[in-house]
Amino acid sequence: MLQDHIRNFCIIAHIDHGKSTLADRLLEQTNTISEREMMDQALDQMDLEREKGVTIKASAVRMTYTAADGEVYDLNLIDTPGHVDFSYEVSRSLAACEGVVLVVDAAQGIEAQTLANLYLALEHDLEIIPVVNKIDLAAARPDEVTQEIEDLLGVPAEDVLRVSAKEGVNTAEVLEAVAQRVPPPAGDLEAPLRALIFDSHYDQYKGVVAYIRIVDGVVDIQRDLMLMAERKRLEPLELGIFGPDMKPVERLGAGNVGYVATGLKNVRDVAVGDTLTIAERPAQESLSGYRPAKPMVFAGIYPVDNDEYGDLRDALEKLRLNDASLIYEPESSGALGYGFRCGFLGLFHMEIIQERLEREYDLSLLATAPSVEYHVLTKTSEVVDVDNPSDLPDPNEIEEISEPWMHIQIWTPETYLGPIMELVTERRGEFNTMEYLDQTRVMLSYDMPLAELIMDFYDQLKSKTRGYASLDYQYADYRSSDLVKLNILVNQEPVDALSLIVHNDKAYEKGAALTKKLKEVVPRQLFPVPIQAAIGKRVIARETVRALRKDVLSKCYGGDVTRKRKLLERQRAGKKRMKRLGSVDIPQEAFMAVLSLSEG
Repeated sequence: MLQDHIRNFCIIAHIDHGKSTLADRLLEQTNTISEREMMDQALDQMDLEREKGVTIKASAVRMTYTAADGEVYDLNLIDTPGHVDFSYEVSRSLAACEGVVLVVDAAQGIEAQTLANLYLALEHDLEIIPVVNKIDLAAARPDEVTQEIEDLLGVPAEDVLRVSAKEGVNTAEVLEAVAQRVPPPAGDLEAPLRALIFDSHYDQYKGVVAYIRIVDGVVDIQRDLMLMAERKRLEPLELGIFGPDMKPVERLGAGNVGYVATGLKNVRDVAVGDTLTIAERPAQESLSGYRPAKPMVFAGIYPVDNDEYGDLRDALEKLRLNDASLIYEPESSGALGYGFRCGFLGLFHMEIIQERLEREYDLSLLATAPSVEYHVLTKTSEVVDVDNPSDLPDPNEIEEISEPWMHIQIWTPETYLGPIMELVTERRGEFNTMEYLDQTRVMLSYDMPLAELIMDFYDQLKSKTRGYASLDYQYADYRSSDLVKLNILVNQEPVDALSLIVHNDKAYEKGAALTKKLKEVVPRQLFPVPIQAAIGKRVIARETVRALRKDVLSKCYGGDVTRKRKLLERQRAGKKRMKRLGSVDIPQEAFMAVLSLSEG
């Protein structure tokens, strides 16, 4: 195919605005997938993606389209993940394209992720094709939403396509617009090879399969390749295109999208954003934008049954083969036994990994409360990175603690401004700007600590706005804060898996709430069980689980009162000894209590 007949594009949208459904219709219209093989969300391979209605793993497909002018085009659709946690992967997918189809729900209008992805597309100077989807809904407002898009992009209203992906209405116009409006890829066929890796997966026979967009030069199966960031040389096993199944070819030239089976056994060696070149004739400069994946949220994952520790380790190893952004290392806890400290891109990423481990590997797991990475400056001027509260140095050694802050944007109907402002202020948010998008919708901009954001903030936001608000966030910087370690003691014994790093102003409130919740879930013993929240050696909150009573006098009838007193004294001494020697098993519900501190 000639380079000027290639079109590389992706579809961006807010979650549940119909991105995957529109992709299905485009595959049908171009006969890329036969009617017999067609199913809903054809590009979403995982059950989790179908259930949650969000693309987790990017995919690509080549479609052959005959335009109205009779010309035949190769349309390379690069599907992008649909959640803010995967924004880096989205940016790399956009870097592999010349145009994007911007899908907006005709009922919901422009929302947080719509704008976040749109700004990424504008940064890459891509051609934007706006599409108003779901025009068949009873609540659809196509005229108003078209006006929103016109105000935002400056695109004439007649250039905004109105479609129903579910019903297949006007979807052919999207293909025609891609063929006519998206520019062909630039690139020099004679230059040294530069291919952008925008995703990868692991195949047990072919090793790591890298998804590539060739920017300059030609790649063929005969010549060895090199990863420019890692300086790692490899011999390609297979070269091909996506149709959407993998179809081997002999060579790919500038502008094409395809894959290379590298034979490498570790997916971390083939990083998203890296540049692939010919080993004998390497390019002088790699493609811009590469950066290693950086986890933002950390949590301990433990098997409920400690005998499954080996199975969990094997499952994490296999899962990391397909997800380079997942990191983990072994850790142990006095309360939970042996497990792993895992790093995730965000809370949604953590939820997906935990569900995949439980479903695909049949494990019963317990996750501790999520934490973030703190920078701790000690009095010896050493900076220590701490992602587990139990690793925090002694308070006497700490000079200051810094925590990550995020820029957040909230889109909401103006009716809910009060509850949202109250919620963000409670979470130590700092107000930046407020902007009216139209007569009824407002965009609020705040700075907020990531630790406050990951503890059920999104659930609370949806609850207070009846689901109408949408949220987007990106990393801002690290800021010094007055933070302390909150220890939880059960029967005088500290439970490391329940400890938290909290702001000093909220320590009492959180300690009191947590001890109260734990009192409800810790089982009663034959002796009173004190549950305490402490900062250092200072106890700031306490609840006591009352002892179970055994009626030792039931068999004592008749006789002098001293007989009864003697039995009660013996029971009291036994309870005292039991309290000193007895242990309390902490149930799973206790660890879930930490996650729901601010509910109710």
